[in-house]
Amino acid sequence: MLTMFHAPNSRSSRLYWLNEELGRPARVELVGVRRAMTQTGAPDPRNPHPEGKVPFLIHDGVAVWESTAIALYLTELFPEAGLGIAPGTPQRGRFLAWLAWYGAVLEPVIIAQLCGFSHPAWHASLRGLPEAVARLASALAEAPYLMGDSFTAADLLAHSAFTWAPHMLPADPVVSAWVERCHARPAAQATRAFDAAHMPTAS
Repeated sequence: MLTMFHAPNSRSSRLYWLNEELGRPARVELVGVRRAMTQTGAPDPRNPHPEGKVPFLIHDGVAVWESTAIALYLTELFPEAGLGIAPGTPQRGRFLAWLAWYGAVLEPVIIAQLCGFSHPAWHASLRGLPEAVARLASALAEAPYLMGDSFTAADLLAHSAFTWAPHMLPADPVVSAWVERCHARPAAQATRAFDAAHMPTAS
C-alpha cells in the first residue's frame, strides 16, 4: 500500500501532482503543517513525518521523505508513466543531475533570496538566482523540457519553485514559457483544484 501525506498548497502539492500524473496510485492523507514562510499553522499529530513536514510517503510500511527522493522513488516504481529515466539508459545521469540540482541549488538559492540572505561564501558556492535562471535557460534553449521533448519529474520539481514563489519568476522568456507549459498540464490543474477545495478555513 502507498500512502502519501499531503498538506494543501504546500511543498507536497508537487508530489500530489506527481501522484495525479501517475494515475493516483497512492492514497492521500491530508494533514496540517507548520508553514515556516508565513509563520502559520501547527504540527499535526496525524503526520508520521519525524519533523512534522510534508511530503511523506509510506510504501508497505517503509517511509520515504524529501521531495526529490519521493519523486525518484515513484517514477521508478511506475516506469510505464514515462516521468523518469530508467537506470542503465543514456540520459539517466542527466535526469538524476537535474533532480539533485533542484534540491541542492535552485531551492536553496530561492529561499535565500526570499529571506534576504547574502554572504560571499554562499554566493561563491551556490551563486544566485540570476545564475540559476541562466542555467535553466541554457538547458531549455533547444528543447521544451529539461530532458528534451518529454515532460519528466525533473521539470515538475524544478519549475515548482516558481509556483510557490511566483513573484520570483524570472523575466527570461524561455524559462517563463517552460513554467507555463508545466503549469498548464491537466494534472497540475487538478492539483490546484484539489488544494483549493481542501485548504483549511480560518477559525
